[in-house]
Amino acid sequence: MSRPCLSVPLTLIVAFGLSACASGKTAFYHQEEFSDTSAFSRSFPGSEKAVCEAARRALLGQGYVISRSTDNTMDGNKSFQPASDKHMEIAFHVVCASNGNGKSSTMFASATQDGYGIKKSNSSASLGVSVLGSVSMPFAASDDSMVRVSSETIRSPDFYDRFFGAAERYLLVDVDDEAAPAKK
Repeated sequence: MSRPCLSVPLTLIVAFGLSACASGKTAFYHQEEFSDTSAFSRSFPGSEKAVCEAARRALLGQGYVISRSTDNTMDGNKSFQPASDKHMEIAFHVVCASNGNGKSSTMFASATQDGYGIKKSNSSASLGVSVLGSVSMPFAASDDSMVRVSSETIRSPDFYDRFFGAAERYLLVDVDDEAAPAKK
C-alpha cells in the first residue's frame, strides 16, 4: 500500500519539474491577441487606392523613403543615428483593403525597428621570408561593417495612432478636393 502513495507524489514532483524546465522558454505567439480593436488597422472613407495614397503622403511627410508602392500596398523606410556607432531604421509595411461596401477601406500598418551596430574585424598580414619562415605582423587595418543587432515589431498604439492621424489628414484633403466643384 505504501508504494502507490509514494508514486503519486513522485509523479507530481517529476511533472512539476518538467513543467518548470519548459517554462524557461518564451513563446512569443502567446502575445498575439487577434482582437477586434487592433492598433495595426484603421478604417477610412474612400477606395483602397485613395487610402493607400494618404498613407504614402503621411510617410513622405515624415521623411520616409518609399521603396515599393502599388495601388494597395507600400513599403517605406526611415533611418536614424542616435550615436556614432549605432544606427536605427524603422520600416513600414502598409496594405489597404476595400471593406466591400464601396464607401470605405481598411488600412493595415506594421512597422519594425531594426538596430545596427559596428562590427570591427582586425586583420593581420603574413610575411614569408625563406630564411626566417613565416612572420605574422599585425597592421592597424580593420574592416568595419554594420550588422543588425536587434529587430522588433513596434507595438505601441500611440505610434500607430499618430500615423493613422497623419494619413487621415491627407485623406480629408483628397475628399475635400473631389467634392469641390471644378473652377472654369
